[in-house]
Amino acid sequence: MTLNELLTVVAQVAGLLGIVGSMFGMGLGLTVPQIVTPLKNVRLVVLALLANFVLVPLLAFVIALIIPLEQSLKIGLMVLALSAGAPFLILEARGAKANLGLAVGVMTLLMVVTIFLLPLVLPLLLAGVEVDAGAIAKSLIVLMLIPLILGLLVRANAPDTAQHWMPAMNKIGSLGIMVLLVVGLGLNVSNVIDLIGSGGFLALLLFIAGSLAIGLLLGGRDPGVRNVLGLGTAQRNVSAAIVVTLANFAGTNAVPFVLAASILLPLILLSVARWMGGRSSQPASVAPTPQVH
Repeated sequence: MTLNELLTVVAQVAGLLGIVGSMFGMGLGLTVPQIVTPLKNVRLVVLALLANFVLVPLLAFVIALIIPLEQSLKIGLMVLALSAGAPFLILEARGAKANLGLAVGVMTLLMVVTIFLLPLVLPLLLAGVEVDAGAIAKSLIVLMLIPLILGLLVRANAPDTAQHWMPAMNKIGSLGIMVLLVVGLGLNVSNVIDLIGSGGFLALLLFIAGSLAIGLLLGGRDPGVRNVLGLGTAQRNVSAAIVVTLANFAGTNAVPFVLAASILLPLILLSVARWMGGRSSQPASVAPTPQVH
């Protein structure tokens, strides 16, 4: 086994542990009322779904038309466009002094919809590209949905046990994802650098800015709600995107594109969130929240 092959195995194992640990830890830190209560606002739910699963994919399609991208970069962009509901939203909402309870509800809703919608829609957006929708659905359900549900069940039936194990699961999740990103970027460093000259980096920046603008425009006048929808629309679920690209497009530039996005998204959006928080005179709405990975 060569060094590259060994590092590839390390990255894959770390990614699996990181994603499963993160989802299980998130479930251990959530209660069903936390998720359901903010979603009783039907209008907000519709706007969140419209922003994330109609307008953002449309934005990605337009960007791919304007900027000449090679096929694998288009694939990475479309996968990101259909991957919503990132745990990082909680940290960003806190920095923006936004409604944290709403952030939890929106994050969970978007994540669950992503798991079922992405395998159905991605093959339609990538006409001519072989995509195994069944394999995508299976991987997302096994690695993300089932651990989340198991965590929720443990929290509901044994809260003390959930409280005890949640820190360990969060640490495993964070460490696994960190190893995946470091090793993955190391294995693809030349491809990541090539993104700058290929137009991929510009496309990614335009995608982040456009997604943020979409969410803010649909978020209404209440800063606590508007900031959640803006940040929640811009912060894509890179864990889901990594699962899909590694399983279906390994060896292509779709993987380094998503890995680059996983670094660039939080760097930009945390800065935006802090700026939003600096403009607000109100503290963040108090609500129990899961740990962020």
